[in-house]
Amino acid sequence: MTVPLRHFFVALGFLFAGVGVGIGLTADAVPGLARLAHVHLLLAGWVCLTIMGAMTQFIPVWSGTGLHSRALANAQLVLVTVGLGGFALAFVWSAFGLLVGFGLVMLAGFWLFVYNIGRTLGPVADYDVTETHFLFALGCFLLLAVLGVALALNLDRGVLSDLPVSHGGVRGAHVTLAVFGAVLTTVYGALYQLGTMFTQTELHGIDYSLQAVERIGHPLGVVVLAAGRLLEAVPVARVGAVLILAGALAFAAVLGRKLVEMRVAWTPMHSRYVVVVSALVLWALASLPAWVADPTAPDHLLGGAGTRYLLLFGVVGFVILGTLYHVVPFVVWVHRYSDLLGFEDVPMIDDLYEDRIATADFALITAGAALLAGTTLVDGPQLLVGLAGMLVALGLGAFLVNMLLVVRRHSPQTLDEIIFGSLTPRPSSEDQPEAGQHS
Repeated sequence: MTVPLRHFFVALGFLFAGVGVGIGLTADAVPGLARLAHVHLLLAGWVCLTIMGAMTQFIPVWSGTGLHSRALANAQLVLVTVGLGGFALAFVWSAFGLLVGFGLVMLAGFWLFVYNIGRTLGPVADYDVTETHFLFALGCFLLLAVLGVALALNLDRGVLSDLPVSHGGVRGAHVTLAVFGAVLTTVYGALYQLGTMFTQTELHGIDYSLQAVERIGHPLGVVVLAAGRLLEAVPVARVGAVLILAGALAFAAVLGRKLVEMRVAWTPMHSRYVVVVSALVLWALASLPAWVADPTAPDHLLGGAGTRYLLLFGVVGFVILGTLYHVVPFVVWVHRYSDLLGFEDVPMIDDLYEDRIATADFALITAGAALLAGTTLVDGPQLLVGLAGMLVALGLGAFLVNMLLVVRRHSPQTLDEIIFGSLTPRPSSEDQPEAGQHS
């Protein structure tokens, strides 16, 4: 239980750090390359660590096997946490030498994760749609980490000056592999399983054709777009961009149909998935003109100018928040209550969190994300961006409180035991009950 939950709570720590830096940016209160620190705290910290924890928990279940190594899973978390923390500080301090060192530590953590999950997955011939997506995402994790270190080395020592690729080209390929390759591919693959499970529906009719468009078009589009951006070849990148957008619209249609046809009671998770479908469609349509014109432009790295928050918060953020509303209570429930079924009354998984807090955090985060996306799209005043950030921060705080209450009330282990494991301070021998005594 502790391995995935440890990843989730450390990731939430990076989320709040990233939001804090973002609010500081609006007030021009953070020095150095703070915007890059902000992006990495959110994407590499919150999003990628959550993905690492989720894969560690569910790939053994979906693949019908055991996790290759729990020790490696704990080691990957330490390496990425230390590496990313130092990486973000190096950006703020403009200390490019430290950037390289901490980047290598983070690379080691991501590669350890890829190795551990790769060894956990079964034979390739037996892969389903989720596992094929995850395998592609793992390959992207390998490459994006290398390109990230190359960018850090170029900032420190100018190593790309003698190569036929530019800093901007490598950055474009790095962003493509990170956001669309590692993150969005994982989101699609997971939701093919989770969307089916949490709506109690099955693919039927046109769903299979839509899935084929995404399953082939999206990975191919990521490769082609990354190559086109690396070589700064606009026609090549344009083909990849259109494939990614087609895959996004196809996947949104599949998930939307599942939500319409679902056969279970509505939960906070479903509300957040509705936002995901809406934001994914809006992002794809708003990005189409810009990506057809020039997908290699610096302002078009994440789609059309001003659409980045639609993608990062509206799609990726709400997928993570919606999924965690089931995953964290599920993991705790399995370890606390599953053995009691049939012997005594036990709560349902959705009874473990507070509905009123879930409603409040959804309203705050939705309002903040909508204001942030809208203000960015129309290039509105920074004051509104700061207000949006505050709303999002309040909503995320409510979400964190809800998850902490789940652990405090129902987990067989305390939060410090989950996060620190064997490093948690133990009671001294004087505090232990003597033989024959009962606590």
